[in-house]
Amino acid sequence: MTIETENDPYGLRDLTGRARVVLWDFDGPICRLFAGHSAEQVASGLVSWLESRGLHGLLTETERESLDPHVVLRAVDRRHPGSDLVAELEERLTQEELRAASSAWPTAYADPLIRTWTAVGSRLAITTNNSPRVVRKYLAGRGLADCFAPHIYGRTQELHHLKPHPHCLNRALNAMGVAPGDALMIGDTPSDREAAEGAGVSFLGYARNERKAKLLKKAGADVVLDSLEPLLRLLRLRRP
Repeated sequence: MTIETENDPYGLRDLTGRARVVLWDFDGPICRLFAGHSAEQVASGLVSWLESRGLHGLLTETERESLDPHVVLRAVDRRHPGSDLVAELEERLTQEELRAASSAWPTAYADPLIRTWTAVGSRLAITTNNSPRVVRKYLAGRGLADCFAPHIYGRTQELHHLKPHPHCLNRALNAMGVAPGDALMIGDTPSDREAAEGAGVSFLGYARNERKAKLLKKAGADVVLDSLEPLLRLLRLRRP
């Protein structure tokens, strides 16, 4: 970890100073996608749809009770990879995410941080397990699309490439022509941390509560912020 100083206790100056490119996870660091449209209800809806198709036995009890729709989606893909069933389930999840985008809560300081990072010359990309259609809808609604376009790398039909696999990070690095050592990822889950490590990219954790912070630290994240404000304050010092 970077040596701490009184004015930079997290070593952010060194961590961000090397970053020509910043890779953002979407749901968490940029917004709370399911703030007004419960992820738990979405997961339950996907399970109910499978059961209505007579596929109750396709999931284990733990998977059926999961509060994460991605757990349900991945479980089906493991058993029927590349099938029409998986494609339809993924589209159902995308439609739920699109509805959720309309009521998503912006993460505090995220909007001005994104604009400021762009203003000081860094290039930004989205690397997420959410649908890229959802990301584009949210960013357009916040007037942030130009800060990222065209570098939005989200869920594809190749579900085994979802994080913690580093596939979406590698896509971003390759498209932007940047070495891993010149990039920084901001994420809020252990799978983000693992994906960054797999891609050889430095990682900065964001956690909106203590539970998430503990999970990130347990996963090996050296720097975990509970607010993006210190980052914004630091970057504003760089503006001409």
